[in-house]
Amino acid sequence: MNAFDWHADPISRATPITKSYRNTQNARRFFTHACGDAFRFDRPFMAWLKDGREKTMGDAADEWIRRQAEKRKA
Repeated sequence: MNAFDWHADPISRATPITKSYRNTQNARRFFTHACGDAFRFDRPFMAWLKDGREKTMGDAADEWIRRQAEKRKA
């Protein structure tokens, strides 16, 4: 199996986040679609993405939305 191409391969909520994950324009398009136009990468979220635990892009979108809700509560 070839490595996932974060620049060109289609990304869905089921796409696993692999060690080769990159914050590409393709990934940004996915997150903007899943999370809305307010989506931005920040260091804590990027660290969470790359922490080595198994997760999917859907998990990541849900986590970004959860973090935004927490910020609004604070």
